[in-house]
Amino acid sequence: MTIKRLVAAMLLATGSNTVLAEESFTVQDIQVEGLQRVALGAALNNLPFNLGDTVTDYTLSRSIRTLYSAGHFDDIRVFRDGNTVIYRLRERPTINNIEFSGNKDIKDEQLTESLSGNRIQVGEPLDKTIIKNIENGLTEFYHGVGKYKAKVEVQVTYLPRNRVDLKFEFEEGDAASVRQINIVGNNIFSNDELLTVVESKQDMPWWRFWTSDRYQKQTLQGDFERITSYYLDRGYLRFNIDSSQVAVSPDKDAVYVTLNVTEGEQYNISDINFVGDLIGQDDFIRAILPLEKGQLYNGALVTFTEESIARLLARFGYANSKVRTIPNINDVTKEVALTISVDPGKRVYVRRIDIQGNTSTRDEVIRRELRQMEGAWLSNDSLELSKERIQRLVYIEKVDFETSPVPGVDDLVDIGFTIKEQPSGSFNAGVSYGSFQGLSFQVGVEQNNFMGSGNAAGINLSTSKYQKGLTLSYTDPYFTLDGVSLGGQIFYSDVDYTSLSSNLEAYNQQRYGIGASIGYPINEFNRLNFGANVSVSKIKSIQEYDQLRHFRAVLLDAQNPDGGYNFTNFELSAGWMHSTLNRGLFPTAGRMVSLGLRATTPNSDLQYYKTNFEAQQYIPLSRDHQWSFRTKLELGYGNGYGDKDGYDYTLPFTENFYGGGNNIRGFENRIIGPRAIFRRASSVPGVPDPISGSINFPGDPENDVYNVSSRSIGGNALAMLTLELITPTPFLKEESRNSVRTSIFVDAGNVWDTEFDINRYANLVQLEQDNREPLLIDYSDPSFIRASAGVSVQWISPMGPLTFSLAKIIKKYEGDLQENFSFNIGTTF
Repeated sequence: MTIKRLVAAMLLATGSNTVLAEESFTVQDIQVEGLQRVALGAALNNLPFNLGDTVTDYTLSRSIRTLYSAGHFDDIRVFRDGNTVIYRLRERPTINNIEFSGNKDIKDEQLTESLSGNRIQVGEPLDKTIIKNIENGLTEFYHGVGKYKAKVEVQVTYLPRNRVDLKFEFEEGDAASVRQINIVGNNIFSNDELLTVVESKQDMPWWRFWTSDRYQKQTLQGDFERITSYYLDRGYLRFNIDSSQVAVSPDKDAVYVTLNVTEGEQYNISDINFVGDLIGQDDFIRAILPLEKGQLYNGALVTFTEESIARLLARFGYANSKVRTIPNINDVTKEVALTISVDPGKRVYVRRIDIQGNTSTRDEVIRRELRQMEGAWLSNDSLELSKERIQRLVYIEKVDFETSPVPGVDDLVDIGFTIKEQPSGSFNAGVSYGSFQGLSFQVGVEQNNFMGSGNAAGINLSTSKYQKGLTLSYTDPYFTLDGVSLGGQIFYSDVDYTSLSSNLEAYNQQRYGIGASIGYPINEFNRLNFGANVSVSKIKSIQEYDQLRHFRAVLLDAQNPDGGYNFTNFELSAGWMHSTLNRGLFPTAGRMVSLGLRATTPNSDLQYYKTNFEAQQYIPLSRDHQWSFRTKLELGYGNGYGDKDGYDYTLPFTENFYGGGNNIRGFENRIIGPRAIFRRASSVPGVPDPISGSINFPGDPENDVYNVSSRSIGGNALAMLTLELITPTPFLKEESRNSVRTSIFVDAGNVWDTEFDINRYANLVQLEQDNREPLLIDYSDPSFIRASAGVSVQWISPMGPLTFSLAKIIKKYEGDLQENFSFNIGTTF
């Protein structure tokens, strides 16, 4: 093509352009050269003129700026051939790949997200000016965390078809340490005293490896606030940090920080006044006010006062209140008059509450736990209480909520609750083998959120060499709208200890029955429960031991001594529970206290009662609750009431408490507590029998002999204490923190029999059968405390809670057997 006239339009900073002559002409044609990826139509749409328009030098120069602003081109040149305008363009290369190398302080995901915000991502055109700004910004970030030797460079590799690969190369280097912090101008408090307040540490010796003296700009800024607060909290109202300097050593390995301060003098509070609207809560606000006339000014108390008033206003729906304290300082008297300005703003109401994330649980199950209602005013207390109540549900792992203003309305908000569910069922299973029980197997399924209804349903089946059992249960926690619960169960068990060692108490028991329970909420944290059970028991083939003498006397039919023990009991129960736990599973804060009483009615074949008390307290040790301290106390006692034929009723041996296993880890299950005593009469030789040879006659009971079983038969009293430090689980991702728990524990306790009388055996002789048989001790003495310590890991798996414990016995007595490692499915401590 013959170019009759060639004139550049304009020179810009990013490319050289020829300046056109100052004249106007009518555009008859527009030609664009150099397009590869950008469509012709897209380029023409950015031009400020069309065919047939009259243009000037200014119009053409403006077109160049317009094309540059589209972000597709690196170089733009414009020419004129008669009335034809010709654009020669060089497109920006397309980013083909982005790679990071050498970065440790900043993760790849963070870099990718930051670059995407600047349109530096695969498939986008490359703007080199932005790349340079990113290099400078990253370098500045490293300087802010004390890495003054850090370098960031971007290597651009050009590829065919106008593509490029980007490689961000990092040389982070080591962070500079704080070599010295100097505070100038302080006379009241020494440097050492002030440096205990700050988070930045200076010149740490090598053996203090758990403490870092790394310089970080943000940490230093926070330290300025800490020092200021330290003075304000002690009445130095005029304290000021006049200036600060951070000097970097020539080798960039150390920094020196200098603060110049003015301390001033202490000020007392001369008066406290309120202005604004206290929404009718004047007397209450003044009653809870922690500030008093005449006391030393305290900045922390002033802030606490403002926050307390704001929280109080939020309880009544004033969520956007503004509370600020205006000091009127008298430098002559060194006093300050405080004026607390309260602007409650408009009362905010809730338009709608949305629930999301509950894929299994029905909406109404979540909503019935809400204490913040739609249409009511917004209350922060009600929102927090709603969150806690939802989190107490064992099938909910985590709950978050946020409030969103309704567009165009300043007194309405929508609330969104986001639910994260966790497995609501529990698959209980176990297979074990022991020298006494042989091979055992148990299996069961419990569903605490049956078909998303929030109701609990369960079926448990257990079978082993010596026992079989089946239990069906169902509970509706909201049988009525006001939270009255109703539940029921059917149970059957067949226990046969006759096949076990003769050194263990032996009997066969069949038991079946039905029960129902009902619960009443007293308030948000307290609940009463009542229940009734009917059970039928048949015990036969019992290996009599001495502690059964009362049980035998009130039940055994003298006319049929081999008929066993048959009895029907009608049980009534009552209980109280108080809970402020923040979660249903794996709580980290709050307490739980429960007290229960179960007793048979006077028309039952056995008359007894049984009480249980349990208290747990969780104390968070860190703000994120990853560290927490747990205490648990469990007490139990049972006994009989009334008498029959001159024999007092006692607690049936089938209702005894047991120790070891779950309640004292490290000991074998049911190994702690009183042992069975098998008492036998001595014999006296009689007159020789001509057929059998001889005959023996029972001797004097004072000459009886006895032996002791190797395993516990349980007792009627129990006391257990657990101290547990809950720690972060190593190598665990943040999203799994609420489903896995690691703890270090100490368990201690004992099981004893208050009715045991060791004097009955004082003059008798104990037989020795083997080395496993312990010597007789006073089983009524509660001071035989056992203790263990260890580590436990619990996981809420899809099949239910899994618990792994590794324990070591600290204190034990003769005959106690240890179980260092235990594994359970369906059990949490």
